[in-house]
Amino acid sequence: MNPLPPTATPDLWCSVREVFGIDTDLRVPAFREPSEHVPTVDPAYIFHRQTTLAVLAGFTHNRRVLLQGLHGTGKSTHIEQIAARLNWPCLRLNLDSEIGRLDLLGRDAIALRDGQQVTEFRDGLLPWALQNPVALVLDEYDAGRPELMFVIQRVLEVEGKLTLPEQNRVIAPHPGFRIFATANTVGLGDVSGLYHGTQALNQGQLDRWHIIARLDYLAADMEQRIVLSRLPDYDDPQGRRQVANMVRCAELVRRGFAAGDLSTTMSPRTVLTWAENALIFSDLDSSFRLSFLNRCDELERELVEEYFQRAFGRDLESMAP
Repeated sequence: MNPLPPTATPDLWCSVREVFGIDTDLRVPAFREPSEHVPTVDPAYIFHRQTTLAVLAGFTHNRRVLLQGLHGTGKSTHIEQIAARLNWPCLRLNLDSEIGRLDLLGRDAIALRDGQQVTEFRDGLLPWALQNPVALVLDEYDAGRPELMFVIQRVLEVEGKLTLPEQNRVIAPHPGFRIFATANTVGLGDVSGLYHGTQALNQGQLDRWHIIARLDYLAADMEQRIVLSRLPDYDDPQGRRQVANMVRCAELVRRGFAAGDLSTTMSPRTVLTWAENALIFSDLDSSFRLSFLNRCDELERELVEEYFQRAFGRDLESMAP
């Protein structure tokens, strides 16, 4: 990745009230000019107050912040959109099974120097981020492989330095370096069966996160606002009623899931996908099947169709032969 200016540090303070629309007198550091690694601003994004304040504490006071919540609540996007408004470079790293220790720390690579092939060490993603004014977001933190988690543990201390034994180097964090993580579970493993591949986190490592915030599904009115802001085609009386009913259906599904009646829940991301598909196919009912119903257990689909009926006041139309 391209290096950032090594001396770059936040060079202005901005009002949380003016930038994020949250009623507080807090001010946060920011960069005056964006760089190529700053996420794109979504002008329609709606910020959740408590989550935003937790993440801003991470940026302002160099706190390690872990966001936990069910899928589709927008944990990673929340951090990215805050970084975008602060012009803070942001690197999002998914800790899936394809990421290995060498990807994280670096490896030897062949390069050409004065027409000669030489072997040189190239920093991985973690050393690169650590040496730059970057907000590093570790996605799916509770799915990380054990050998990666112990590497990450080294930098979770505020003054955490990274040792590269292969290079006899000790890397001190840049003053503008920040680290965040997102997880579907609370580090105790998956008891719901929803998140295969997640695992219990080392409690010693979990203790190194200064702030653990939970991002739940939004209130109905806010979820409707998000759909309408992303899809202005619905922003008329009929469209707003339709979106309200879609969110109502999602809420019934979530209650059924919480009560143990369903094994699948409906995230805000699914509601947005349903709304997008309804515009594409011009058919609300078939879009509901394509976006959500078809992934439900066959024995539970009758109950989901009942939720649809309760939300819209009519039965779900049968599929055409």
